[in-house]
Amino acid sequence: MKTKLVLWGANAQDERILVALELLADDNMVKIYTFPESLATEEFSQKMMNEWRDNKPLEFPEGYNEVERGLNVSESMLPDEIKVERADLISRAQTEWQFIVLSSKLSQAYHSELEDLKERINQLSRFDDTLWEELKGFWDKVQGQVRERNLFRDHADFLRDKTNEMFGQLKALRAKLDDEFKDRSKGNYDSFMEILEEVETRIKEGNRLQPLFEELKKIQRKFRDSKFTRDHRSKVWERLDAAFKMVKEKRFGASGDDRSPLERIKRRFDGLLSAIEKMERSIKRDRDDLEFQNRKIARTDGQLEAQIRQAKIKMIEERIRSKEEKLKEMMQTKIDLEGRVEALKAKEEKRLERERIEEAKKEAKAKIQEQIKAEAAARKDSSEELEKAAEAITGEGEGKTAKPAPDAKPEENLGDAISNTLGDSLEDVIDTIRSVAEVVAGKVEDAIEDFTEQLEEEVADMATAEPTDEQTATPVSEEPVVATAADESAVEVEEETPAAAPDELGRAEEEEVEAEEKKDS
Repeated sequence: MKTKLVLWGANAQDERILVALELLADDNMVKIYTFPESLATEEFSQKMMNEWRDNKPLEFPEGYNEVERGLNVSESMLPDEIKVERADLISRAQTEWQFIVLSSKLSQAYHSELEDLKERINQLSRFDDTLWEELKGFWDKVQGQVRERNLFRDHADFLRDKTNEMFGQLKALRAKLDDEFKDRSKGNYDSFMEILEEVETRIKEGNRLQPLFEELKKIQRKFRDSKFTRDHRSKVWERLDAAFKMVKEKRFGASGDDRSPLERIKRRFDGLLSAIEKMERSIKRDRDDLEFQNRKIARTDGQLEAQIRQAKIKMIEERIRSKEEKLKEMMQTKIDLEGRVEALKAKEEKRLERERIEEAKKEAKAKIQEQIKAEAAARKDSSEELEKAAEAITGEGEGKTAKPAPDAKPEENLGDAISNTLGDSLEDVIDTIRSVAEVVAGKVEDAIEDFTEQLEEEVADMATAEPTDEQTATPVSEEPVVATAADESAVEVEEETPAAAPDELGRAEEEEVEAEEKKDS
């Protein structure tokens, strides 16, 4: 939008004048220049129209008049004594310039906010994620105004350049922080590897496994609270997990614990239910004691006794509060274990179903093989009988044609020929029978294969039938341990515990329960 306007008008004496208006957006003012016709020559008026309106420098001749007026939508920008030929241009400029003033004020507000952020960033010695988020939020607001076309391009470009400068400062601080994080991760990695190497040596010696198991649990808790890069966390966890497996192998042998994961979870779940029941009884006893103390304090005689009972009430209330928090944690663990039990039940059910399918396949295959053997034996017996019969017939034919009479007549020679031909035909019949037997055997085998495929399809349909609620139970997901660095666009140093990691203390808790049970026994 243009911030300068030039047009012809007349003054109070009805003298022709050249009127030029200039918007001072920062001051919300309009500067009005008037030039009498004697000064506004054709050349000067053209320069005003073509150069001055485009913000090119132009020297005004002496004798012009200058006035400043405030920009107001309800009042005209021109004094009453000045009349112009194109009043519509004045009205249009007034509305557009009002928008320019408001946009300029918005830009000034953003500039002031940006200066405040810049001052705070300049004072930083370390990366501050809060300031990063504030700067992101600021730029999101600016972009919203640009999309709504409430800010002009030059204002938006200025704010963008300044914002990019501050993002660059924060990125430099973040890179420094990332380097420090990597150095700290390397130190933690070396420390854990040294500790685990010493523990592995003691495990191999095979002495006092229970204290070593407790030590590994402490190392595991410390590991979860330490900061690592992805690579370092993965390597330390693999070494720690291997140490737990070594202890398990030493305690239970090469085969390890024979119990299935479902059995171990159920045992842990039953133990948790027992602990919850004991905790609820303990809370109930404390509440009964609290009620007793409240009744006694209402009938106490001395002030000292009342104070003592009040102190007891505070102690009981604190004890109840602590136990209720613990009970709340236990109930949350119960919910988690219930989900895991359901997931393991579904998994176990699927495994059993697969075993049943495989067993059915094996049984069907065995029956088919037996049937094939029986049919093959039957075909063999039949073939032998046919071959014997054919050989007998052939032998008789050969016997008849072997000794022809020397003075035989042509009719007798004809009989000999027929006998020879019959013998040849019998041999062909035997070959044909054998060929037919082989074809029949092939057909039988094809039929058996078709039967086998049909049986497998039926078993597969059984496996893909609509699952039960237990089979469709959703496994409980486990949140990974994450080491958070600066932000999402930082050099990636946030790390996760590998998927193979156990849940909170994982197998450590299970082994601890088993150790305690052995102690009790």
